[in-house]
Amino acid sequence: MSMMLIADDSPQLLNILSSAARKEGFETVLAQDGQQALEEFYAKKPQVVLLDVMMPKLDGFQVCREIRRQSDVPVIMVTARGEDFEKIMGLDIGADDYIVKPFSPGEVMARVRAVLRRIEKGAGEPGKILSVENLVINLENYSVMVGDKPILLTKRETDMLWTLAGGRNRAYTREMLLDLLWGYDYYGDPRTVDSHMKRLRAKLEEIPHPTWEIRTIRNVGYKFEVLP
Repeated sequence: MSMMLIADDSPQLLNILSSAARKEGFETVLAQDGQQALEEFYAKKPQVVLLDVMMPKLDGFQVCREIRRQSDVPVIMVTARGEDFEKIMGLDIGADDYIVKPFSPGEVMARVRAVLRRIEKGAGEPGKILSVENLVINLENYSVMVGDKPILLTKRETDMLWTLAGGRNRAYTREMLLDLLWGYDYYGDPRTVDSHMKRLRAKLEEIPHPTWEIRTIRNVGYKFEVLP
């Protein structure tokens, strides 16, 4: 049975979301502050996390940042406020989606199902190796090498690099990448792509790769380009 960690300082909302999750077949673990959320995450290793932004001790952004240091588990941020800067911050630190209160429990569970379907689909794909210039991507063990040096990427970053490198010299819109990597039923913001791309580029820039680059195509999206 899959486990869901639900972290919120509202006992009422915890009860509503945990009831909805159990009806979907999830085992639930609950936390009412950020510190407890991290402790439960380390102890229980859930398959998906619902994380409130405004919590005592540690806020949701701090918790998400810590989770991302060791795991690519799906994280959906929950907040009572809908300012753009909060959405951007949540996406920048690695959240997969962002839900603004009030919302229906059914909407939350639909987003959870969509995230887990994408993971199951990816896990069932055969191992593959893609080589472009000095870049080698291995989807069998999710390793990435530039020359003789490994690059530590998350699963999502590796999938993004694989997609772009596999369609080298082809421009992908943000919407195309959302469909390919997150799924057609993804409810989130296209800026999710930009946030993941920012982290991917920062990691790739640590090792020289003068024969290729990931270019931003203005008003379109991104392209993996092999240089002359």
